[in-house]
Amino acid sequence: MITHTEATDGHHENQAGNIAGAARAIKNMGFRKLELVNPVPYLTEEARAMACQARDVLERAKVYRTFQAAIARKALIVGTTRRLGSRRGPVMDVRQAARRIAEAAASNRVAILFENEHTGLTNRELEECGLVLTIPTHPAFPSLNLAQSVMIVAYELRRPRVRQKPLPLAENREVQRLFRGIPKALKALGYVRKGDKDLAAEIGRHLKRLVGRAGLTSWELNMLLGLCSWIEKTSGPKAAGRTKPQTPLILIKFINIIEIKEAKPTPATKPYGCSVKCAE
Repeated sequence: MITHTEATDGHHENQAGNIAGAARAIKNMGFRKLELVNPVPYLTEEARAMACQARDVLERAKVYRTFQAAIARKALIVGTTRRLGSRRGPVMDVRQAARRIAEAAASNRVAILFENEHTGLTNRELEECGLVLTIPTHPAFPSLNLAQSVMIVAYELRRPRVRQKPLPLAENREVQRLFRGIPKALKALGYVRKGDKDLAAEIGRHLKRLVGRAGLTSWELNMLLGLCSWIEKTSGPKAAGRTKPQTPLILIKFINIIEIKEAKPTPATKPYGCSVKCAE
């Protein structure tokens, strides 16, 4: 579990106490790994006392200087928020999210991100998350402190039981190659900014959420990287005057699905459709 605990407005003591409370909460629920991003000085005597018998978790916490370094080797990144909004993408109830997290964590590195109660995670940080969860609270007083949030999420993670071992997923630092390739492929296909409308950026954000939420195996990642590269070579400026290479089989199937999906019905025939269902 990762906490981003930079102090704001002089809340150093509160932050150190919350970190100690978080360490105690995760040990209560059988977890031991706590990671911190650019934390305040947290190994104080008061914090050690608050951590009680979880002092070992507190003292062994791994510290990162940057957010990107903390998530680089994680396959699934989960954000926590109490604020909802269109830019934050789909937000799951903590109990629903816990089942997904437990399944992925059986064979993958998972990071659950927490922020201090004074600021919360930014939209940019949440855009890095494949899954975002929220803890339902009373609307009159919805704010939870760090230790409370960690305890509730850790408790819910104790409940699920993994039925089958999922495939190992590519790490975030590997998937970043795809996120750099998608804008280039979209540009080659003609998705350019028009006035204040940046459709390529919007598509990129949604694809990022989709990939982050579902995860990718190494084979799937390499397939999508190859597809982006093929689009660049055949649709971009460098493709002018070249003999068009043969369309890869995977792309032919993808195009056929789109054509079937978009086929117009005629009076004599019924329309055909294509749907994809995700198994739980």
